[in-house]
Amino acid sequence: MQYRKLAKNGPDISLLGYGCMRFPTKAGNIDKEKTLRQLKYAYDKGVNYYDTAYPYHAGKSEVILGEFINRNNIREKVYIADKLPTFLVSKPEQISKYFNTQLHRLNTTYIDFYLMHALSSIEDWEKFKKFGIVEFIEKKKKTGAIRYIGFSFHGRPEEFIKIIDDYDWDFCQIQYNYLDEHHQAGKAGLKYAYKKGIGVVVMEPLRGGSLAAKAPDKVKQILEDHHDKHSPAYWALRFVMNHKEVSTVLSGMNVLDHIKENIVVSNKTRPNSMGEADLAVIEEIKNVYKELMKVPCTGCNYCMPCPFGVAIPDIFNEYNSKYFFGDSIINKILYIGRSVGVIGGKKAGANQCTMCGKCVKKCPQHIKIPVKLKEAHKELDNAFLRSLLSVVAKIPKRSNKKKKA
Repeated sequence: MQYRKLAKNGPDISLLGYGCMRFPTKAGNIDKEKTLRQLKYAYDKGVNYYDTAYPYHAGKSEVILGEFINRNNIREKVYIADKLPTFLVSKPEQISKYFNTQLHRLNTTYIDFYLMHALSSIEDWEKFKKFGIVEFIEKKKKTGAIRYIGFSFHGRPEEFIKIIDDYDWDFCQIQYNYLDEHHQAGKAGLKYAYKKGIGVVVMEPLRGGSLAAKAPDKVKQILEDHHDKHSPAYWALRFVMNHKEVSTVLSGMNVLDHIKENIVVSNKTRPNSMGEADLAVIEEIKNVYKELMKVPCTGCNYCMPCPFGVAIPDIFNEYNSKYFFGDSIINKILYIGRSVGVIGGKKAGANQCTMCGKCVKKCPQHIKIPVKLKEAHKELDNAFLRSLLSVVAKIPKRSNKKKKA
């Protein structure tokens, strides 16, 4: 196994990190014994970084991970990454409550790498600073209950920079793959963190598996024709691991053959080890996706902010994904979630567009943005999901009214 540093003066972390969000299931529950065997196999092959979170598998992910570690008596040989569920915290005292619950579930006295889960803006971080999160972190670091502190990110590049500059972070976690080089934090964020000496964990290197099992037939044919025959997953992971700025790459593994293949690619890929021929294959694959692309949006964000709150790059990302990987309810949930304010807190759907045209003047790709937004809304909207998510969006408001009363 190849190892890289994730934090200044930190331990050696396996390049392949074990994502504990997608354990194998049976009858709707985690298949415990199968999961434990897979975790043990990965550990025996050198994987020492295990990433979980409070809501994964309805809280059972932390429990199973803790049982695996303690059953094998390897607590000092592995590194646990866990996350404060920021989206569930509404008052300061809940921070300690959730942290203590996580320690209990994991059956441990400390968490090696602790993250603020899913920050998307500097406002998210400022909220927790008001809740006393900095004092909490410093106290837990001093006692050894937290060893390294970081955050996972799901927002715009400029917000990533603001968050990363506002605190002395040890590491961060971003989405990155060959289709998302300019989406969310993107390559710019990856390089910025590295330049500051902040370790980078990459999540979604396969875009939730879409770059593997759901790869278009043209992509599969390109790889079949290549002399070095490997799966789409192999190439997608290799692309990310080839970056010297990447410390570890998370994979949500639940099939033994996938674990074996991921270990092979992580053993093989040193920084900048992909030659011109390999990189040419990646470019050829990216060109296939460009052909399937409905909107030639690079995610540069020059069109933002929209004066009417439309999340333009995010909407185009979901619209394109429908044609890359097929019609998916996930794409619609993400789109409608933004549209009704469940995601991001404010209504940001394409139906907010007034056709003012300000975004068109700013777009380097000269995209007819209002026209494409209208197309995206038509294809991604769904009356039933909109009705359901609209009810969800109103729940916090109702809670606040009760408190005021």
